[in-house]
Amino acid sequence: MADAIAKSPDLRQILSRVFGHSTFRPSQEIVCSVIAAGRDVLVVMPTGSGKSLCYQLPALARGGTALVISPLIALMEDQVAKLSAKDLRADRIHSGRPREAAQFAFRQFREGHLQFLFVAPERFRVPGFLRALAHHPPSLIAVDEAHCISQWGHDFRPDYRMLNECIASLRPAPVIALTATATPAVQRDIARQLGLHNPERIVQGFRRENIAIEVVDAPPSERSPLLWSILRENQRCPAIIYAPSRRQADELAAELAARYRAASYHAGLNAQRRQDVQKRFFEGDLEVVVATVAFGMGIDKPDIRTVIHTAIPGSIEAYYQEIGRAGRDGEPSRAILMHSYADRHLHDFFFERDYPASTLIASIYRLLGSEPLRKEELRRRSHLTEDEFETAFEKLWIHGGAVSDWEENVVRGEADWQSTYEMQREHRRSQVEMMLRFTSSPQCRMSSLVRYFGDRTDKRTWCGLCDFCAPESAIAQVFRPPEEWEEEAARLVLQAVGPGRPKSTGKLHSELYPRGNAERDEFEELLCAMARAGLVEISNEVFEKDGRQIPYRMVKPTAEGVSVRAGDALPLLLRKLPGAKSKLGRKALRSKALAARAERKKPDDPLVAALRSWRLAEAKRRSVPAFRIFSDRVLEDIAESRPESVDDLLLIRGINLRFTEQFGLAVLKVVANHVT
Repeated sequence: MADAIAKSPDLRQILSRVFGHSTFRPSQEIVCSVIAAGRDVLVVMPTGSGKSLCYQLPALARGGTALVISPLIALMEDQVAKLSAKDLRADRIHSGRPREAAQFAFRQFREGHLQFLFVAPERFRVPGFLRALAHHPPSLIAVDEAHCISQWGHDFRPDYRMLNECIASLRPAPVIALTATATPAVQRDIARQLGLHNPERIVQGFRRENIAIEVVDAPPSERSPLLWSILRENQRCPAIIYAPSRRQADELAAELAARYRAASYHAGLNAQRRQDVQKRFFEGDLEVVVATVAFGMGIDKPDIRTVIHTAIPGSIEAYYQEIGRAGRDGEPSRAILMHSYADRHLHDFFFERDYPASTLIASIYRLLGSEPLRKEELRRRSHLTEDEFETAFEKLWIHGGAVSDWEENVVRGEADWQSTYEMQREHRRSQVEMMLRFTSSPQCRMSSLVRYFGDRTDKRTWCGLCDFCAPESAIAQVFRPPEEWEEEAARLVLQAVGPGRPKSTGKLHSELYPRGNAERDEFEELLCAMARAGLVEISNEVFEKDGRQIPYRMVKPTAEGVSVRAGDALPLLLRKLPGAKSKLGRKALRSKALAARAERKKPDDPLVAALRSWRLAEAKRRSVPAFRIFSDRVLEDIAESRPESVDDLLLIRGINLRFTEQFGLAVLKVVANHVT
């Protein structure tokens, strides 16, 4: 490491002269030094920690042109604007720019006039693009949002799969891969998929010293009153509240508006409304914003005091990003997560919808052969509903079991598609499981998050702020002294797990209560209380059986627990359990969703043909299957709703901001021409 720094003596001068900073943020100098010296680096740092400088500064130190691969058009535009404002020569090539502008940018690159060239990953599918790049190799390659290349990442994108081969042809330029969220497994996969050469791995900055995390078991019926009690004190605002749906966001914002200056914020609102809410919240005119967890707010407000989740997010990665909006000014802030077993039913429903069983996908695979079959005919022969077919076919294509040309003529692909799909399916299920385990974890909340992301530089096990470390400071939790049976049970636990005799929680429960006269959930709650009181330590462990990883927990006494004598008062704090659980099951949710879909009248409209024709031409131009532009379901929804603006497009399920950036104006033109 010292050698790398020694070879880059001008980094601090560039930092001051070009970027106007006198000092580096944590880990920035190490990263810049290593990449400037020509070594590959994998950087995992949270949003707002200064990852962009980690490739921009060494790019200037190395000279030549840095190639930056990014999947987000808005981010490219923002970075080019910021670099240009510093009198640096930067340009971009993506589908949202006119052909002439893209050609001019490439000529500038080819003639050596650019210091930075930003490109979208799908650009490498354009015939001849990679070959032309290779004639003028970049001095540095930066892959932003690098988790997109890993099928274990939370935002896997097939377009990233080609990058390994592309990067190999552009060597010997060093590669820096950057992401804000990647577990150790994803980090290893990123390095392998990108072909990084013995990369230096920098994972830092995940501990937030000023956020107190609370996790509260509360059924849906109790969450609104709890929300009111949390916000009652003035210092709890400004606040962001995450709701699981647009409807709930609107309803909750309307309810809170009776007492607070509150508004909702989600993709269903038009652009002017979203901008107005964001501006008012940033300027202090709004105290509370209620947002859907699926929509990135893009708000960098430094003084947010409270972030509240009214349901469990789908992954720890998403949860960490969302609570990270609190306390960016460094002042004390709080993040509160409400949950109950009812949340699991909802996640189970979404999982079954988005990751169908392999047997269903295999039924499509068996219909394919070496002779091309039209995708629409394939759907008809499968006897699946439209939604089931679209989801299953896309998974089959992603994992190589189907090969489709731009006209959607499909042939059978690789036979081993099922193994990789099953691994991805299990990984997605495990993300929800990990989030559920986090809610019941008998450990410091912040330290659990830091360990999840693999920050090896952080050795602390207590934050001193969360409901585990400082239960007396909790504002959403309710605590009580132990009942007589609980105190006796705690003593039995300490006797059963003496020094050198750790036991799993399951074995401990069956030994102490062989007749089941203590519910397992109650017993686990008791163990958590004992850990919170410092009497025992509970560690998460894993063992493998039949190729599957099965998690379990081990209990061992602390020094304080060993020293407890008969008659001593036990310093226990136990959380009061909520009332009845929701009875809404995933079958009911699934039936309701399918019934709603069946009631929709399919559009018998020539606009469908016009949209199909445009989609086919666009697919041919990009050399991708037509369904990768948008699915038949989205096509029919567009024809049915006849959008007149980008905001109207965003109301259609399956269309996001990235889609509108790439295709929005073209689709609206097709609709407008047809309607006219």
